[in-house]
Amino acid sequence: MKKKLNQLANGCRMIFGYGIMVVTFAGGLTFLGFLAALVIGGDAAAAICAVIRNHVFPVIVYATTCLILLGLISMYLKGEKALTPDSEDDDFQKEKR
Repeated sequence: MKKKLNQLANGCRMIFGYGIMVVTFAGGLTFLGFLAALVIGGDAAAAICAVIRNHVFPVIVYATTCLILLGLISMYLKGEKALTPDSEDDDFQKEKR
Protein backbone atom coordinates (compact mmCIF):
# COMPACT_ATOMS: atom_id res chain seq x y z
CA MET A 1 0.00 0.00 0.00
CA LYS A 2 2.80 2.40 0.89
CA LYS A 3 4.49 1.73 -2.46
CA LYS A 4 1.30 2.65 -4.33
CA LEU A 5 0.92 5.85 -2.32
CA ASN A 6 4.54 6.71 -3.07
CA GLN A 7 3.96 6.14 -6.80
CA LEU A 8 0.83 8.30 -6.67
CA ALA A 9 2.74 11.02 -4.83
CA ASN A 10 5.53 10.91 -7.42
CA GLY A 11 2.97 11.18 -10.24
CA CYS A 12 1.27 14.12 -8.54
CA ARG A 13 4.64 15.78 -8.03
CA MET A 14 5.57 15.35 -11.70
CA ILE A 15 2.25 16.83 -12.85
CA PHE A 16 2.72 19.66 -10.35
CA GLY A 17 6.23 20.43 -11.58
CA TYR A 18 5.40 20.47 -15.27
CA GLY A 19 2.14 22.32 -14.66
CA ILE A 20 3.78 25.08 -12.65
CA MET A 21 6.38 25.41 -15.40
CA VAL A 22 3.60 25.84 -17.99
CA VAL A 23 1.63 28.44 -16.00
CA THR A 24 4.82 30.36 -15.25
CA PHE A 25 5.58 30.41 -18.97
CA ALA A 26 1.98 31.52 -19.66
CA GLY A 27 2.42 34.35 -17.15
CA GLY A 28 5.53 35.45 -19.04
CA LEU A 29 3.58 35.40 -22.28
CA THR A 30 0.98 37.70 -20.74
CA PHE A 31 3.80 40.13 -19.95
CA LEU A 32 4.81 40.00 -23.59
CA GLY A 33 1.18 40.60 -24.55
CA PHE A 34 1.01 43.70 -22.38
CA LEU A 35 4.34 44.85 -23.78
CA ALA A 36 3.04 44.42 -27.33
CA ALA A 37 -0.09 46.36 -26.39
CA LEU A 38 2.08 49.15 -25.03
CA VAL A 39 3.97 49.35 -28.32
CA ILE A 40 0.81 49.14 -30.49
CA GLY A 41 -1.25 51.63 -28.52
CA GLY A 42 -4.79 52.82 -29.21
CA ASP A 43 -7.95 50.74 -29.34
CA ALA A 44 -6.09 47.60 -30.40
CA ALA A 45 -3.99 47.79 -27.25
CA ALA A 46 -7.09 48.15 -25.12
CA ALA A 47 -8.60 45.10 -26.81
CA ILE A 48 -5.42 43.04 -26.23
CA CYS A 49 -5.32 44.01 -22.56
CA ALA A 50 -9.02 43.23 -22.14
CA VAL A 51 -8.58 39.76 -23.66
CA ILE A 52 -5.61 39.02 -21.42
CA ARG A 53 -7.41 40.26 -18.32
CA ASN A 54 -10.79 38.64 -19.00
CA HIS A 55 -9.79 35.35 -20.64
CA VAL A 56 -6.17 34.47 -19.94
CA PHE A 57 -5.68 35.51 -16.31
CA PRO A 58 -8.67 33.54 -14.94
CA VAL A 59 -7.39 30.36 -16.62
CA ILE A 60 -3.88 30.88 -15.25
CA VAL A 61 -5.16 31.55 -11.72
CA TYR A 62 -7.50 28.53 -11.79
CA ALA A 63 -4.78 26.25 -13.15
CA THR A 64 -2.25 27.48 -10.59
CA THR A 65 -4.70 26.91 -7.75
CA CYS A 66 -5.41 23.35 -8.88
CA LEU A 67 -1.70 22.63 -9.32
CA ILE A 68 -0.83 23.93 -5.86
CA LEU A 69 -3.52 21.68 -4.41
CA LEU A 70 -1.97 18.77 -6.30
CA GLY A 71 1.45 19.67 -4.90
CA LEU A 72 0.07 19.77 -1.36
CA ILE A 73 -1.59 16.38 -1.87
CA SER A 74 1.75 15.03 -3.07
CA MET A 75 3.47 16.35 0.05
CA TYR A 76 0.77 14.83 2.25
CA LEU A 77 1.04 11.43 0.57
CA LYS A 78 4.83 11.40 0.98
CA GLY A 79 4.56 12.44 4.63
CA GLU A 80 6.60 15.62 4.15
CA LYS A 81 6.15 18.39 6.65
CA ALA A 82 7.57 21.33 4.74
CA LEU A 83 4.82 23.73 5.80
CA THR A 84 5.13 23.10 9.53
CA PRO A 85 7.76 24.56 11.82
CA ASP A 86 10.42 22.08 12.88
CA SER A 87 12.21 23.05 16.07
CA GLU A 88 15.25 20.86 15.30
CA ASP A 89 16.09 22.60 12.00
CA ASP A 90 15.09 26.12 12.98
CA ASP A 91 18.14 28.41 12.95
CA PHE A 92 16.44 30.85 15.27
CA GLN A 93 15.97 28.17 17.92
CA LYS A 94 19.66 27.17 17.63
CA GLU A 95 20.78 30.75 18.14
CA LYS A 96 18.56 31.12 21.18
CA ARG A 97 20.16 28.16 22.97
